[in-house]
Amino acid sequence: MEATVSDLTIWRWLHQDAIRPWQHRCWIFPRDPDFAEKAGRILDLYARIWDGAPLEEDEFVLSADEKTSIQARSRKHATQPPAPGSAMKVEHEYTRCGAWAYLAALDVHQARIFGQVGRKNGIVPFHQLLDQIMSQPPYCDARRVFCIVDNGSSHRGLASIERMRQRHPRVQLVHGPIHASWLNQIEIYFSILQRKALTPNDFPSLKALRERILGFQYHYQTLAKPFQWKFTRADLENLLAEKESQELKSAA
Repeated sequence: MEATVSDLTIWRWLHQDAIRPWQHRCWIFPRDPDFAEKAGRILDLYARIWDGAPLEEDEFVLSADEKTSIQARSRKHATQPPAPGSAMKVEHEYTRCGAWAYLAALDVHQARIFGQVGRKNGIVPFHQLLDQIMSQPPYCDARRVFCIVDNGSSHRGLASIERMRQRHPRVQLVHGPIHASWLNQIEIYFSILQRKALTPNDFPSLKALRERILGFQYHYQTLAKPFQWKFTRADLENLLAEKESQELKSAA
């Protein structure tokens, strides 16, 4: 007699297994030869330490980056608001109305947000953002302002450090390792912005999208508190040791 098993039974058996080969997560192994050093400097700054010494009260830490290609999508039919027992309904088809680049910086210890919306990012807009910050207290009178950035074209390499030194001698750019955006706290704010203000994407014009981005920034500023960053140098050392062990096993 041939046994039959339903699809639901097979699905239940598979989900009870310890190993589920149909599930996966993507990750990038740290390839920067100076990963530990660069990441460690950022973690030290979050703990208000630089070169082994505590920061002074008039020294500040910024986390800066760009959120590019934020599209304004005008839906071809009006979005229907949610109702009891029914989710919001957003038309699938849309018209592209253009896109903005949002440059922003977060004071990680005071939870202050600075941002600019423009048609493109680059060296000039990045400098304009820092000009905006350094023109107002307490940054204009600061001893030093550390600015954590990634390796994007707007602020890449030693040339960017020299450009910033000539423009604002008290600003020190601190580059993170490549493929380590998770170390940059401004990315947490971008995630909040995306979830709270830009989803679903239903904006009739670029003007409306710009107003939403900056309006959320101003609103967030009234409620913001510093992120409770808990990842330390010790956690970094453990993580890198674990990844190195995994690489050795895969090579064996």
